[in-house]
Amino acid sequence: MSPRTIFLSKLFGLSCILVALPMMLHKQAFVEMVTGLLRDPSMMFVLGLLTLVAGLAMVLAHNIWSGGVLPVVVTILGWLTLVKGLLFLILFSGDATGFYLGTLHYSQLFYLYMAICLALGAYLTYGGFAFKSGS
Repeated sequence: MSPRTIFLSKLFGLSCILVALPMMLHKQAFVEMVTGLLRDPSMMFVLGLLTLVAGLAMVLAHNIWSGGVLPVVVTILGWLTLVKGLLFLILFSGDATGFYLGTLHYSQLFYLYMAICLALGAYLTYGGFAFKSGS
């Protein structure tokens, strides 16, 4: 397995865990913050730009569709980040608010989304740290 896959697995796995845990502890504050963010076109642009660049970096550096589940999951995460960045840039503030809060039911399914984030984080972290070179 490539050192890049292992590094990205550790990086994104730990990030998912370290972001999801405080969000779960302070649900209302984070829902209000996300709602405010989605209603601010300037912040949506900045967030979209940063997310797009992060997604492009991941896709350009790690576009591996074979070699096991872990590299494919890291690649899919990169593509999803790229698509999310594009959505932030394409959707105007009102559209983004309707999509995330209405269509995706962000507030109602908050704990489900956080559970998915934690599970993904646990998988990536375990996969990154459990890999033994020479195996």
